[in-house]
Amino acid sequence: MGFKTAKEVVDFIKKEGVQFVDLRFMDFPGMWQHTTIPTQTFDEDSFENGQGFDGSSIRGWQAINESDMLLVPDPTTAVIDPFTEHKTLIMVCDIKDPLTRQDYTRDPRHIVKKAVNYLKSTGIGDTCFVGPEAEFFVFDDVRYNSSSNESFVFIDSDEAVWNTGRKEEGGNLGYKVRHKEGYFPVPPTDTLMDLRSEMVVNMQKLGLVIETQHHEVATAGQCEIDMKFDEILAMADKLMFFKYAVKNTAYQYGRSATFMPKPLFGDNGSGMHTHMSIWKDGKPLFGGNEYAGLSETALYFIGGILKHTKALTAITNPTVNSYKRLVPGFEAPVNLAYSARNRSAAIRIPMYSNNPKSKRVEVRYPDPSCNPYLAFAALLMAGIDGIQNKIHPGEPLDKNIYDLPAEELSKIESTPRYLRDALEHLREDHEFLLKGEVFTKDVIETWIEYKIKEEINKVELRPHPHEFFLYYDI
Repeated sequence: MGFKTAKEVVDFIKKEGVQFVDLRFMDFPGMWQHTTIPTQTFDEDSFENGQGFDGSSIRGWQAINESDMLLVPDPTTAVIDPFTEHKTLIMVCDIKDPLTRQDYTRDPRHIVKKAVNYLKSTGIGDTCFVGPEAEFFVFDDVRYNSSSNESFVFIDSDEAVWNTGRKEEGGNLGYKVRHKEGYFPVPPTDTLMDLRSEMVVNMQKLGLVIETQHHEVATAGQCEIDMKFDEILAMADKLMFFKYAVKNTAYQYGRSATFMPKPLFGDNGSGMHTHMSIWKDGKPLFGGNEYAGLSETALYFIGGILKHTKALTAITNPTVNSYKRLVPGFEAPVNLAYSARNRSAAIRIPMYSNNPKSKRVEVRYPDPSCNPYLAFAALLMAGIDGIQNKIHPGEPLDKNIYDLPAEELSKIESTPRYLRDALEHLREDHEFLLKGEVFTKDVIETWIEYKIKEEINKVELRPHPHEFFLYYDI
C-alpha cells in the first residue's frame, strides 16, 4: 500500500517483475472474491475500463438478465501477495455498472464511502477512525457434514483441555489450556505463539500495522491480533487483508483458522470489539469533561448506537451462529448500556489514556463474521443519528451486573436472542441508515430476504444432533 495513481502501480509492476494482478472485491454477505489477470494484459487503461465479471454469480447481487458488472481497481490498495508462488499484486476494487459507469448500490465498499460523505455533509466531522479487535480460533482438525441423513461436527486442537488424557506420539506432556484460562499464558501452554508471530509478519508484508498478539480466553486455540486504528474505509479493507493473512498462514502450518463466532460449546466465543471516534479538521471530537473523559458529542454517539443496537446486530452479528455467543448471563456484551469498566455492557469506554486523541467508544457486541464495510458504516450512521438528535445514553452501568437485583436487572434491555429477531428489528428500524442514501431500501430488503432464505430457514429446517440426545428415546 502507498500508491496514489494508476501510473505508479503500473511502473511498480514493470520494475518489480510482477507476473499477475489479483483483483479482490467483497460480496454482499461478507466473503472476499477475486479474479487474476496476467500483467501482460494489464495497463493504465485497466483502471479506467475495469474488468468485466458476472454479477449474477455473486451472492445477493444481480439478476441473470442484468449480470454484467465491472471491477475497478483502487491503486491505493495495491500490495504484493506474500502467499502466492508467482509474484502477484493484490488490489481491492469498486463495483460499477458497465453501461452507466455508476457505483453499484449493493457494493459494500461503496456504502462505506457514502457514509463518510454523509458524515462530512452533516458538518459534524470529516473522519471516522475505526479499530476492530477480531478474535479467531486455530484448530488442528475440523470435520463436519450436514445432509438428509447425517449431521455432525468434530473439532480438535492439540492444546485443548479435552486432550489431557490423549495418548500422543512421544508422550502427552500435559500442557493444555483449561476452559476459560487461555488469556495470556506463556509457552509451552500457549502453543501458537510462533504461528501468530508468522501471521504478524505476513500482515506487515501486506501493509498492516500490528500493535499486539496473544492467546485468548478459550481453550483450543483462540487468538487475537490487534491492528492500529485507521480511517473507516481503509480499516474495512485492512480487515479483509487481516483475515486473508490469518487463514493462509494457518493453512501453511497445516492448521485451520476460523472467524466463526461460536465454534465451541461451553467456552468463550470470538467477538470483534470495535473502537470508533470522529475527528474534524485533524482534531478529535470525543475527548471532554463528561463521564470517563468523554465529550457530549461522544455521549450522543453512544446514545445513537444504543438506541439502534437491536437493528444494528442484524448487520454487526449477521449469522445464526452469532447469537450462540450473545447469551445473557455468560459475560457476553449483551446489556444495552455503556460503562468504563463493565465488560458485559454493549459499549465500553477504554480508560488506558486521558489524551483526547485516545478517547474513543468501544462497541463490544459485533463479531468477526460480519461484512466490515456494512458493519462499520451502520455503526457510524447510528452514531451520527445520536449526535444529530442529541440522544443521551442515560446513566452508565458501572455496577456488577451479576449482583443486581432481578427487578433492576429486568429494566436493562439486551441484544436480540436470535438472528430472526434482529432482522425484524432492522425491518422496523432502518430510517437512520437511509439518510444520505448511504444504505438504500433495496440493500436493506435484500439483506433481510437473503439472511432468512439462505441461512435462517436452512438451519431451522434441519434436525440438530443434540435433539437426538434429548428426544430419540421418547
